[in-house]
This record gives sequence, C-alpha cells and structure tokens, in this order.
Amino acid sequence: MEIRDVILDFAENSKKTKFYFKDMEKAVQAKMPGAKMRDIKKAATELVKEGIMIYFSTGSSTMYGLKGRGMTEDPTEGDSE
Repeated sequence: MEIRDVILDFAENSKKTKFYFKDMEKAVQAKMPGAKMRDIKKAATELVKEGIMIYFSTGSSTMYGLKGRGMTEDPTEGDSE
C-alpha cells in the first residue's frame, strides 16, 4: 500500500470533508509507521496536482479536501484542463 492510497482512504472515509495536514499525517502514520512527513506531503501535493484533492484556505492555515466531496469548491483554484 502506498502513502497516497492511505491518504485517499482517509479522505473518503473521514466524517469531515476538510482536514488539516496533521490529521492526514496521523492517519498515514497509523497504517504506515515510519512514513516520513516529507513523503506524506509529497503524496498529498501530487493528489492536489492530479485534481483528486484540493486545498482549502481558512485564512490562517491550509486544509485539504477530496474534490467533489462536501463544500470543497475553492474559488482560487485554477484548473488548466
């Protein structure tokens, strides 16, 4: 199982539609002890670049969300598809 698979599983099964990186990191660490924060961040960034997940800015911090799940539309998001 890859880090991105764990992130997607967490995002799909989480009760919340938006979550902080630290929540995602805890979920990955629970299933993949020893996973490095840098690798988790890279996997999350790739999911955002692929359009599977999006960033959501709260003004003071950035949250992540699964695109199309809940109120995750970000008006600052610029799709170039």
